[in-house]
Amino acid sequence: VSSSWNVGIINGLSGWTVSVDDVPADTIARRFRYDVALVSTLKDLEEDIMEGLRERGLDDSTCTSGFTVVVKESCDGMGDVSEKHGGGPAVPEKAVRFSFTVMSITVQAEGEEEAVTIFQEQKPNSELSCRPLCLMFVDESDHEMLTAILGPVVAERKAMKESRLILSIGGLLRSFRFYFRGTGYDEKMVREMEGLEASGSTYICTLCDSTRAEASQNMVLHSITRSHEENLERYEIWRTNPFSESADELRDRVKGVSAKPFMETQPTLDALHCDIGNATEFYKIFQDEIGEMYRKNNPPREERRRWRSILDKQLRKKLKLKPVMRMNGNYARRLMTHEAVKVVCELVPSEERRKALTELMELYLQMKPVWRSTCPARDCPDQLCRYSFNSQRFAELLSTTFKYRYEGKITNYLHKTLAHVP
Repeated sequence: VSSSWNVGIINGLSGWTVSVDDVPADTIARRFRYDVALVSTLKDLEEDIMEGLRERGLDDSTCTSGFTVVVKESCDGMGDVSEKHGGGPAVPEKAVRFSFTVMSITVQAEGEEEAVTIFQEQKPNSELSCRPLCLMFVDESDHEMLTAILGPVVAERKAMKESRLILSIGGLLRSFRFYFRGTGYDEKMVREMEGLEASGSTYICTLCDSTRAEASQNMVLHSITRSHEENLERYEIWRTNPFSESADELRDRVKGVSAKPFMETQPTLDALHCDIGNATEFYKIFQDEIGEMYRKNNPPREERRRWRSILDKQLRKKLKLKPVMRMNGNYARRLMTHEAVKVVCELVPSEERRKALTELMELYLQMKPVWRSTCPARDCPDQLCRYSFNSQRFAELLSTTFKYRYEGKITNYLHKTLAHVP
């Protein structure tokens, strides 16, 4: 980093000539230079680093190289940020934030075998440890715009992967290397960054190559197979079509990679959207069970609406749970409880169905802490050990008792919950 590393906030389009015509370019994005932001962060952590060295009994005058910093990167859309009383420049109503968190710092002292961790972020999911790098007025679905603005960020990150940062910490120059882990993306953003089709695609998973039909047949046995490199290779095949295949054959060959992967993300499961997606499913199962859907085929829409209003009334009366337009995290957390399933069972006519529904929720609540926790081995070891067993039983229930709903289809997050969390 140059000696003048205090380069304030720069125009987010720096490194690109102004090619954005419908929006004044100087309002569209603001960002820090990536290396500068990391230097600033490490300077913030200077005391923690020195303390970590002391606690580990390391002589700080000998530890001048071998520092490794693991950085978690996150990017998400920020919904509606329109001006309520006009008057400013015309900018898109949506915003996107790209940020990072320093997860850990380790040091490998001269002549030592093992690297020693000297700093670990205790609350990696807290807004206090999350550092914004770039804020943009862009709709996250506007792929061209997003890639134009994040282009320089990707270039800077690539340059930093190969190089070392020399920085004065505790009065001595020390050398750091960085590992970037793009794990703070929701599924929509992962698909966009990795060149996959949108989430309604038959290729339902950002972690494996399974199709929706395959995932509903075989609910638990999938390994994580996708990677950034492979997505890039597949895009090349999609672009060049070396075997002169038809569109369908080609798409099957590249498993739904039909745009150029832009930024590397690490395979993960986004716990909040997992909660929301699965709660939405349970909400629908509750409706179907109230209307004894397993006996009927294709009931009219009015009838389904009636089941829904019966369910909403019951939840409101017994749990004070107001109906929401779109499932959100708080609603999901309150719906996925023993109380909720008890209340719903009051409306389910058959004893046998009530038992199945209760067992389904029971299993789900056993599984949930594992993908909610930052460190399951430490926080819920028992549930972690039972996870594979529980997910198999859960899948068995879906494919037998609730077959009417999962014949040939399954939602993206149920697939991930059952197949990829273990």
